[in-house]
Amino acid sequence: MSRFWKRAIALAVFVVVLGVAFVLLGQWQLDRLDQRRAKNDVILQHEQSPPKPYDQVFGPVITDADQWQRVVLTGTFDASQQFQVRYRYNNSRPGYEVVTPLRTTRGDVVLVDRGFIDLPSGQQIPDVLPPPPPGEVTVVGHVRRNENGKPQAINPVNNQVRLINAPAISAVLPYPVMDGWVAALEVTPPQQPQFQTLALPEISDGPHFWYAMQWFLFALIGVTGLVVFVRSDIRERRARRTPGSPVTASAARTPGAGPDTP
Repeated sequence: MSRFWKRAIALAVFVVVLGVAFVLLGQWQLDRLDQRRAKNDVILQHEQSPPKPYDQVFGPVITDADQWQRVVLTGTFDASQQFQVRYRYNNSRPGYEVVTPLRTTRGDVVLVDRGFIDLPSGQQIPDVLPPPPPGEVTVVGHVRRNENGKPQAINPVNNQVRLINAPAISAVLPYPVMDGWVAALEVTPPQQPQFQTLALPEISDGPHFWYAMQWFLFALIGVTGLVVFVRSDIRERRARRTPGSPVTASAARTPGAGPDTP
């Protein structure tokens, strides 16, 4: 086998491997697009439906399909067991959230994220968290599933966490809590004005479609480049073998040059 064909085959193998990788990356982005659209559909569907009693949604495990359903629960906050959720952002603004267990009138305990509080740059998080409204309250909010991460992010230390995970928080409480949590939209009687409701995820397709097109384009460029290279190399070899061609004449003037010279 000539050196030309060895080089062409090696280049073809390289381009095929790279092209397959690019196509798989493009398909992965399209899969992420489908997942995002499905998530958007769930959010929109739940936002258009009326709030449900919490016991119709909460069960052994809160899943992605349960997320963003609005629920109503009535009960009493446990002001002695509050958790500070640190390093949070809401509408791109830094701050923290406050999670307080709520014992419902049915006897269940549900974690309620009472909202987000802005924390200007350089300002320390207060040691004392705003107390919840006393007595019986009614909360309307979005159902959320547990946030998962490393143990140091989900296990409370001095009543501080980075992610809201019901089983991890339940482990430090004197009573069990239901799986998942509620992001409060309305609390009646109202709580302090510094609390802000958590923003919904952006309802859009995101960049996944165009990322997929870029990967497919990279694969097409690789295949096109291979074809152009091989055709150009073949034309050059033919020209060297044609008497009187400029390439042949140049090779004749170059000592040691010949048809097999690269």
